Amino acid sequence: MSKNSKNIVILVVVIVIVVAIIWFGGHSSAPSSGVQNPLGQAAGNSAAPLPVSETTKVSGQASLYENAELGFSVKYPTSWEKDQTDTGVQFIMPIDQSQVSTVAKLEADVTVSSGKCAFPPVTTVDDRGTIAVGNMTFNMIAMSNSVQGRSYTNRMYSYEHNGSCYLFAFSYIALSPDSKGLTGSDLTQAQNNNKAILKTSDDAFTVMVKSFALVAPPAGKDETQAPSSK
Repeated sequence: MSKNSKNIVILVVVIVIVVAIIWFGGHSSAPSSGVQNPLGQAAGNSAAPLPVSETTKVSGQASLYENAELGFSVKYPTSWEKDQTDTGVQFIMPIDQSQVSTVAKLEADVTVSSGKCAFPPVTTVDDRGTIAVGNMTFNMIAMSNSVQGRSYTNRMYSYEHNGSCYLFAFSYIALSPDSKGLTGSDLTQAQNNNKAILKTSDDAFTVMVKSFALVAPPAGKDETQAPSSK
């Protein structure tokens, strides 16, 4: 074999080796679309895990809602419809449809946020004060208004702890009697029933607030007990 032929063979071999390195090296470093991170989420998905929560029926009338991730628990009437949110929990209070009334909404919310507590800016405050919940003191504010015949009532309680604000809010909305065509004795009965429903719901809401308790967040696993990849 001539010298030129040997040089050509060596050059071809070098080219084949370089191409093989590029081909196999590029494919082995490509990430797999099925690989998931330790939180059980697909790679590239930054969504936070859902809060750790649990609901337990403590009696025929009451249930316990506990959210270890947000650090609190409350007891509430089992008849309330519960809906967990990213920042707490929402309760829809049932409205007795057999009564003559114009009540359209009864709702209680518990939300947790970081930072200092601040009630929404309002021009008229019906009541302001504090209540004791165990060894804790909650601030309270109550507001009411009437717009286009609808009556709105809100009561809020707040409590700060370790840089977090726990805010309780009760919302009541009653429609205009005209919207249901109520007149005479029916109108009087509806107005009386509205007042009774408001008081009963507000009292139940306050009882829930007084059941508030702080809950320790989930403890981390001892790092010496964490499984090893080796």
